[in-house]
Amino acid sequence: MEALYAPLGWVMRVCYDLLHNYGLALILFTLLTKVILFPVSLWVHANGIKMVRMEPAVNRLKIRYFGDEDRIAEETSRLYKQEHYSPFASVVPIAVQLLLLLGLIQIIYHPLTYVLALPKDVTLEVLRIASASMGLDASAASAEMSAVHAVQAAPGLFSALPETAVASVLGLNMRFLGFDLSAVPMTAGGFLLMMPLLAGLAALILSLCQNRLNPLQASQGKVSQLISMGFSVGLSLTLGFIVPAGVGFYWIWSNLFSILQQLVLNQVYKPEKHIDYEALAASRKELAEYTGIGKGEKRSRELIRREKEDYRRFFSVGNKHLVFYSEGSGFYKYFEKIIAYLLANSKWKIHYITSDPKDQIFELAKKEPRIEPYYIGEKKLVTLFMKLEADVMVMTMSDLGNYQYKKSYFSKDINYVYVFHYPLSTHMVLHTGALRHYDTIFCVGDFQFEEIRQTERLFGDPEQTLLACGYGQLEKLYESYQGMKKVKRERPRVLIAPSWQQDNILDSCLDALLNALLGQGFDLVVRPHPEYMKRYRPRMEEIVHRYSDYSGGDLSFELDFSGNESIFGSDVVITDWSGTAYEFAFVTEKPCVFIDTPPKINNPDYEKITVPPLEFTLRDQVGIRLQPEQLQNAAGQIKALLSDMSYGGRIREIRDRIIANFGHSGEVGGQYLIDAVKAQIKRRTEKG
Repeated sequence: MEALYAPLGWVMRVCYDLLHNYGLALILFTLLTKVILFPVSLWVHANGIKMVRMEPAVNRLKIRYFGDEDRIAEETSRLYKQEHYSPFASVVPIAVQLLLLLGLIQIIYHPLTYVLALPKDVTLEVLRIASASMGLDASAASAEMSAVHAVQAAPGLFSALPETAVASVLGLNMRFLGFDLSAVPMTAGGFLLMMPLLAGLAALILSLCQNRLNPLQASQGKVSQLISMGFSVGLSLTLGFIVPAGVGFYWIWSNLFSILQQLVLNQVYKPEKHIDYEALAASRKELAEYTGIGKGEKRSRELIRREKEDYRRFFSVGNKHLVFYSEGSGFYKYFEKIIAYLLANSKWKIHYITSDPKDQIFELAKKEPRIEPYYIGEKKLVTLFMKLEADVMVMTMSDLGNYQYKKSYFSKDINYVYVFHYPLSTHMVLHTGALRHYDTIFCVGDFQFEEIRQTERLFGDPEQTLLACGYGQLEKLYESYQGMKKVKRERPRVLIAPSWQQDNILDSCLDALLNALLGQGFDLVVRPHPEYMKRYRPRMEEIVHRYSDYSGGDLSFELDFSGNESIFGSDVVITDWSGTAYEFAFVTEKPCVFIDTPPKINNPDYEKITVPPLEFTLRDQVGIRLQPEQLQNAAGQIKALLSDMSYGGRIREIRDRIIANFGHSGEVGGQYLIDAVKAQIKRRTEKG
């Protein structure tokens, strides 16, 4: 390290010879090092600005290849090379500071060699005399400082030395403003303990200023800034206690001069001329939508391993004609009729992706080898969507392309097909633009055509292919109901099945409803929405507890959602805005009671569509409506409703008018997909 110590020692000696004051010499030494190393600091500053300027591009790489860390690293490295950016430049300031610290510690520990520049033989003689006469350990790191104190305490013992050498040592005063800069604060104690505290304070001030002035540091998150601040302050305090006070004194001035240096750097190479802060903020906002994905997933190592294997297996398959995506096990029922037709009328494999490791598809695939199931978690799914190559992709997930799940960057010819998982209108339940990125929509009925076409015209969206497909889930429920054993009851069963939205029946008027119906000749079953139990379980438990002492025998709570018997075995369903009521009505051909709590409106623009939502118009057609504040006569109204035998035919007529291809939706949807795949294959053949 002599190659480092010698030039630094020379600079320190020049400063001391010029000022003849050790403390002032240290201040000048610190300033000179900042001036000498300014070109290096300017290069680091420019490199930091380049990093911030590239951050929007890096953020979008992280978005484009989200979940694929290897690809992100590869593309980022390629971008760095393209922009001639060195990621190691950020290490340079720390390395330089540490080297300067090491050099300065050596200089302070060896004042005879570096500050006074005594000949080597004279220095060795000083150490020999001090060792022989005063017991000084000549091999200790602080031997030269101790020798200085020995000469100053007893100069007569060193009379054999040249007079100029002794005079130089006697003239060396390492104190400044009451501080002995040669002493170690931890050993000396007392007033000198202020030095490491002041060094820590200077480091804190520098960190706070750098968080505002340094473009690279200012662009970092709060956590990174706090970590950097903690390291700087911790290093200053630690070194300040265990090395000579002169090092802490240097560190104080180095931090203060660094603030001044940063101001100069910002003027010489202005960050605002090179950084697009609007693009930076926009890219961070986009990335923030992704970084929270998958954080709530608690997965075992085995599940993570399984996901990696399924991900690799999915992309190892070429010519994927049909791909389905399911958010969870409960969504298979919306594809079931279509998949059954595909299996019976085509030879292609069905690649079925699910984010539920316990999805029923894995058991079904054991019986049907043409179904290839894959478990892909939320985070990895983002990358899969971006890299997808297939002919047709079928989903029930709305908002494709609006949030983290985008259409493929690699294949622009995929036909994205949306399948509804509810039999009602599109424009009040779905967000604005929720379906705009789909190519084909399997509509429940013709009523959705005009809703979607008006939405396209209103927002300038491209016209999509609309297919009056139907609603396979309703058909399956109908088939199950027809095969269900009908039970004759002494009393009509009334099912209370609210939604889980705000101001639902459970939260707004359940007590009033039960007060009106209990003891009126009904068997009442309260079945909360599964999502209500998931989100607000304590509320439901409180409701159950509230009625635990009721002994009328005509009230029960159903908290097990594994079956549908309680729904389709009922004589009437009471709800607010739950779609379950329409499934009940269309399957059993029995009426419903709708309580007009405030509706859940996901799309504030829905009134711009002139077609009134079915959620409003059907309420009076398949049953009756009651106001929450007028439930006292509910029992009589329900009895009248049950005695009205005209509802069966009326509901059948509504179902046949609204639901397309009832009993044949799988055939219609499946045949469209077969034709779509054939069209894709033909297109590729014609291209090449």
